[in-house]
Amino acid sequence: MAVAGCTSSDGPHGTDDSAPSSRPPSGKVVPPEPHIGFDYQIGGPYEPPAGVTAVSRDRTAKPAPGLYNVCYVNAFQTQPDATDWWRTNHPDLLLRDASGAPVMDEDWGEALLDVSTPDKRRRLAAIVGEWIDGCATDGYQAVEADNLDSYERSDGRLTPEHDLAFARLLVDRAHAAGLAIGQKNAADLAEQGRGIGFDFAVAEECGQYEECGPYAAAFDDRVFVIEYRPAGLDAACSAWGDKLSIVLRDTDVRPAGKPGHVRRTC
Repeated sequence: MAVAGCTSSDGPHGTDDSAPSSRPPSGKVVPPEPHIGFDYQIGGPYEPPAGVTAVSRDRTAKPAPGLYNVCYVNAFQTQPDATDWWRTNHPDLLLRDASGAPVMDEDWGEALLDVSTPDKRRRLAAIVGEWIDGCATDGYQAVEADNLDSYERSDGRLTPEHDLAFARLLVDRAHAAGLAIGQKNAADLAEQGRGIGFDFAVAEECGQYEECGPYAAAFDDRVFVIEYRPAGLDAACSAWGDKLSIVLRDTDVRPAGKPGHVRRTC
């Protein structure tokens, strides 16, 4: 699930895909430690609360000094404000229905990317890879690749194997840039995700839906859990509060000080 508060544009460098590619030198990949203080700030950065040692921010934001920083990238779907960029620049990389219209994630207003063929996966990996390289250049230690579960919203046009094949390209790109990479959602693919090289997981509402276990087992408790409902937080904390990094956020992940901002931990 890509949170609505995240507003980055989708071009390889903003909306200008004419900028030259520059892959940073490879470095040592360092995954996050289990059960560390975590904050989810993809809707806008703010001063991390006391006790936080890891933070996830949108790729357009700068990392937080002195912390373990995870760079949010919407890898399998478009951002809501960038669908027109894709229609103009790469219309054939949008997944289409029988009428030729883009297949949409209606909950978040995002078009699905078409990862159904090796050629399209290669071309998409080149675009998303530019974003990943940008995360490394900016000083992030890791990247989270959102929407591994896009096949669930594809009306059968995509399969788990399609998404995993694309994810493998992103894992290779992140590791080449010296970044750890986190699997985002898709609890049923946790073991396969670990097998293709994901280093940790970012799980939305796994407490709410009793799905934290597969992530914890596959990634040795290196799991960042985001709950959006108090009941989900209570469930996650009761079962996993001594093992996983858990935070409650508002669904728009608003920055601190903004109306509607919510943040709690176990």
